[in-house]
Amino acid sequence: MQSVDIEALNQQIYIDSAFVEKLNEATAKVIVGQNYMIERLMIGLLANGHVLLEGLPGLAKTLAIKTLSSAVNAKFSRVQFTPDLLPADIIGTMIFNPSQNEFTVRKGPIFANFVLADEINRAPAKVQSALLEAMQERQVTIGNDTFKLDQPFLVLATQNPIEQEGTYPLPEAQVDRFMLKAKITYPSKEEEREIVRRNLKGDFEKIDAIVSPEDILKARKTVRKVYMDEKIEQYILDIVFASRDPKGHGLGDLSHLISYGGSPRASINLAMASKAYAFMKRRGYVIPEDVRNICHDIMRHRIGLTYEAEAENITQEDIISKILNTVEVP
Repeated sequence: MQSVDIEALNQQIYIDSAFVEKLNEATAKVIVGQNYMIERLMIGLLANGHVLLEGLPGLAKTLAIKTLSSAVNAKFSRVQFTPDLLPADIIGTMIFNPSQNEFTVRKGPIFANFVLADEINRAPAKVQSALLEAMQERQVTIGNDTFKLDQPFLVLATQNPIEQEGTYPLPEAQVDRFMLKAKITYPSKEEEREIVRRNLKGDFEKIDAIVSPEDILKARKTVRKVYMDEKIEQYILDIVFASRDPKGHGLGDLSHLISYGGSPRASINLAMASKAYAFMKRRGYVIPEDVRNICHDIMRHRIGLTYEAEAENITQEDIISKILNTVEVP
């Protein structure tokens, strides 16, 4: 690992990451503010990870995803999750063709580069689970046939955190397949003033394709080359293991608050997302601040709270912050 030429790597990444700035400029023409949300969507895109956006209605979650897919010149499909949705409505089904006297496959909206699962918690478990194979293996099975999905393939899901009536919480197995869970907040007063002015004018800019899917696949290969020192690797492992065994990492006061900690996917995704974040900052190496910046989004949906934590109004954010403030930074 010591033989890595950091200077040459920096130069390569500076060139390969030039499109990130162009994407940010393009999305800013449509989306006012919400830099955090756009940044998280970009990390998912570069690190080949699915993104779950949680926020109240009207915060431009759907618009941000549509805008990003337009800028990448990728195929986009949107599925509005409802209680009466069926798995076949997402992945497709077998249709009988009378002229040929045989069944043929009719592909569903999952066959796209960007799949927006809008209000994913409004559909029952059997529909949510239809996404599992596509999200993990990047393939879909219909009848006896298995189809590989086009790359890049990203599931970008939204959910409303306040409505409980008529919703079905995502099972842990599916939540764990999302690389990031980003919590979206209200815009500032100045940003909202600009949003109101743009909507009153009714003059919305159209986004032209800036990068191709091939450019994204090439960038993903470069992201994997970003240098990560052994000390950073150890730092990531210390954070994840502290969520599983708080007492063994000097956090005994958290033991009664955590029912389960981050899975190995948490370690993998924290490492990959840190590399993607460094790439976006046009750096050829990961620093501890990259890990700390992205940690809440990787871990918040991978830590289970006990009844005691809920009774004391302690959140996953509180626990992650305590872990980050305790684990030694290299």
